[in-house]
Amino acid sequence: MSESLKQRVGRLIAGGFNSLVDAVENAAPEAVMQQAIREIDTAADEVRKQLGVVEAQRHLTAKRLAEDGELHDRLGDQARIAMDEDREDLAEAAVSRQIDLEAQIPVLEGRLADLADEKTRLEGYINALVAKKREMRDALSSYQESRRQATLTGGNDPDHPESPSADQRAERAMAAFDRVFQQQTGLSGTSGSSTAEQARLTELEELSRKNRVQERLAKLKSDQS
Repeated sequence: MSESLKQRVGRLIAGGFNSLVDAVENAAPEAVMQQAIREIDTAADEVRKQLGVVEAQRHLTAKRLAEDGELHDRLGDQARIAMDEDREDLAEAAVSRQIDLEAQIPVLEGRLADLADEKTRLEGYINALVAKKREMRDALSSYQESRRQATLTGGNDPDHPESPSADQRAERAMAAFDRVFQQQTGLSGTSGSSTAEQARLTELEELSRKNRVQERLAKLKSDQS
């Protein structure tokens, strides 16, 4: 695969809006957004498969680490018994094996830590892709609703030959993208968000921040108990 999983997820989460806006200008926003959602589903499936591989590796590494730790302790007991029986040769063999294990155990511990970090990273990818898909579905629903409202108020179907111009269709469609664009990039939307919408987004962000603060405080209290 020419594009790494990390690059692909990053592109889907942080990018993609230029192509969407281009599609809007070509009067095909719905088809492009549906395709983008399908691509997010595909990427999420690939991340889940990779997460499964990492989980399997973590299990095997943890098992090996535990086995080596138990063997190290057992060899220590055996070495003491051998010395008590005046079998220094056997004690030497046990200690030699212990030293080999002591060289391997830190490597296994490092591998386990790396796999834990990889697991966290992949889980973050999945959460981000799920959130992105939800936002794109919302944007798609907004666009579809704008088409329905236009029809109900006597307007033409944007895809009908007698519909308004491509520029007018693009303007309506880009309005649906504005909220998603601003949340993902931190920049102003393609056509500017309304004051009411900005207020709702600000309130939502503040609510989310307060929730994170409460979760952090709850964890601190739990750690002290």
